[in-house]
Amino acid sequence: MRRTLTMVRPHLRQHRWLALGGIVALLFDVVFRILEPWPVKWVVDSVTASLGADLSAASGVRPTTASFLVLCGIVLALVIAGRALANYLSTVAFAFVGSRVATSLRARVFAHVQGLSLRYHATASHGDTVQRLVGDVGRLQEVAVTAGLPLVGNVLTLVVLTGVMLWMDPVLTLVLLAAGAAYLAVSRHSSPRITQASRRTRRGEGTLAGTASEVLSAIRVVQAYRLENTVAREFAAGNEVALKDGIEARRLAAGLERRTDVIVGVATAVVLGAGGWRVVQGVMTPGDLVLYFMYLKIAMKPLRDMAKYTGRIARATASGERVADLLEQRPDVEDAPHARPLPAVRGDVIVASLFAEDGRGRPLFRGLDLHVMAGQRVCLLGPSGAGKSTLASYLLRLADPRDGGILLDGHDVRDVTLQSLRSQVSILLQESVLFATTVRENIRYGRLDATDAEVEVAARRAGAHEFVTGLPEGYETELGTRGDTLSGGQRQRIAIARAMLRDAPIVLLDEPTTGLDPATALQVQRSIDELTRGRTTIAITHDHAQVRDCDRVLWMEHGEIVEDGPPEVLLRDPGSRLNAWLREQVPA
Repeated sequence: MRRTLTMVRPHLRQHRWLALGGIVALLFDVVFRILEPWPVKWVVDSVTASLGADLSAASGVRPTTASFLVLCGIVLALVIAGRALANYLSTVAFAFVGSRVATSLRARVFAHVQGLSLRYHATASHGDTVQRLVGDVGRLQEVAVTAGLPLVGNVLTLVVLTGVMLWMDPVLTLVLLAAGAAYLAVSRHSSPRITQASRRTRRGEGTLAGTASEVLSAIRVVQAYRLENTVAREFAAGNEVALKDGIEARRLAAGLERRTDVIVGVATAVVLGAGGWRVVQGVMTPGDLVLYFMYLKIAMKPLRDMAKYTGRIARATASGERVADLLEQRPDVEDAPHARPLPAVRGDVIVASLFAEDGRGRPLFRGLDLHVMAGQRVCLLGPSGAGKSTLASYLLRLADPRDGGILLDGHDVRDVTLQSLRSQVSILLQESVLFATTVRENIRYGRLDATDAEVEVAARRAGAHEFVTGLPEGYETELGTRGDTLSGGQRQRIAIARAMLRDAPIVLLDEPTTGLDPATALQVQRSIDELTRGRTTIAITHDHAQVRDCDRVLWMEHGEIVEDGPPEVLLRDPGSRLNAWLREQVPA
């Protein structure tokens, strides 16, 4: 709980005046709760005295009159109305605070997750991450309003009531203190077990979310290989585990509630017997006993509520831990304290003495040096695991090498801000990533301040305008998730239009024509030629046509450049790796 409170405290400061208003309303609610039983006491004592009872021990008791009864009723109604209003205002204020804090926290977590390294995203379950963003933050908000607010009010009431009851009858108040001590002893035993069960439940639910996300994102493969029953059994097994943990948490919470009911019942019985005897002795009036009983009922409510809400609070604590764990993940790549914006560059790339490891910690680059001149088109070839994609990721600072550096027009990429660096690089991947919004907005993501006219010019240059205008709503057509409503070639040309709109001096290509049929690949290649004209281009490709058209080929093996030169020169050498590779690609 301490971690959770520490996590949300910065967001609470932003709404401190609204929270303060809620606390003031809550204090008025407590005051009205204290006042509410007094008209009942006055009526009981007055009626008892009118029936002939000797209430000499009590001062100020007056015989019953109609006007007095009416006055007591009016006072009681006003007190109840005041308490209702104060309770309403405090509930609304804290609901607003809870909603705004949850919204701010969710935005903060989402921004943090986006900044985490590719290494984290490669190993973390996307479904579980979404569960933390939506489900766990939402549970924190819900419990803060439905459990936290009533408990705060009840605890304040308990503190004030304890003082009032000590003033009224110190002996009977010992019963209340004993009941509180008994509850703390019982709760100390049960609460940790409830929290542990709730923690297992939330972890299991996160695993389920990850499984569901993985299966649904690969639904074509699941259906094509008839894996529905297999993945359903795996999901059902995880679901059963989460169910058992959830039932265990609720069973423990229910046990705590019932033990608390017993404690409250015993305390009430003791006060009933002892209080009745003190009335007979003349120490208390019947109205005092009724007042004390009503106070006892109000004072016992925090114990009942604490038992009732322990399960919810435990689940909220588990959710808070999961969100805090996510926020404590540190990005591998961040802006340096001295980072400055990168000025406009021509695209001159220097790789200087690069040392790095692969994803399993084995040496990959051992002092790699490379110079790509501005405007040059370079193709990276080589076997899988040679370091081609890793080198491209260092240029974008998606990761950092162990030693050495990369310079853009003489600027070390680690000395400039990430935003300014990445704004000067366009990237086109094998699987073009589109979003579930309109075609126009997908292209505009290349440069958010672009006009509609600029978007359409980029689409024309990418060869996308013709098919886009043929869609049901043209540029305003909403695409499905990841753009699956379009063909592979159409998705690539929209991605190329987005890169063109960005108008960056450096272009990274990662197998952009792989998986396309020859006719579509040719159309996409024409669009790529338009995109890369006059720009520094680093292409990871196995497209022999693209290799022939580039200015320079780099063949990489085991993190080293073993061949470097223009394609026509390397192809004239019968012993070159490029020549052997091309013979395999285009058999005689």
